[in-house]
Order: sequence, then C-alpha cells, then structure tokens
Amino acid sequence: MTEPGPPSSLRNLGPKTDRMLREVGVETADELRALGAEEAWHRLRFRFGKQVTLIALYALEGALTDRDWRHLPEARRVELKALASVPAHFR
Repeated sequence: MTEPGPPSSLRNLGPKTDRMLREVGVETADELRALGAEEAWHRLRFRFGKQVTLIALYALEGALTDRDWRHLPEARRVELKALASVPAHFR
C-alpha cells in the first residue's frame, strides 16, 4: 500500500480535482487507484457535467500511470475516448 495522500499528490492533478473528487466520494490517491480513471471520470461527469472533459479523463489516466497526460500512448487515448462516449449505465 502507498502512503495516503490526496489525489493531487499524483501527477496531473491539482486542488480543484481534489475538491471535485471529494464530492464524488474519492478522498485519497489510493481510493482513486482502486476506482480507476474511467469510473472516476464517469462519476465526475455525472456530477459536474460537460465541464469534465475528455482531457480530464486523460489526466486521471496519466495520474494513475505516473505519466504526463499528453504522453499517453495513442492506442490508450483511443480506448479512453471510446469508453467516454458510452454512458455509465450501458457499461
């Protein structure tokens, strides 16, 4: 297990993301890891609507894989984009 800390202790994420994630029940980086980028993004999108963009999904994925979101492999970006277009209740 890693040292507990807020999601913003991970790359790409800041205080605003911490506040938003807390509103959907994610308090720590470990909770975010357990939930995964896709589910966290869908929860954020449900709560905050279109202000949570595809870039936020890339940032979450980058945070969980410890890389800058702009350097995600193209295949993973395509996969995430496809998953983002499917409503949560159809997954």
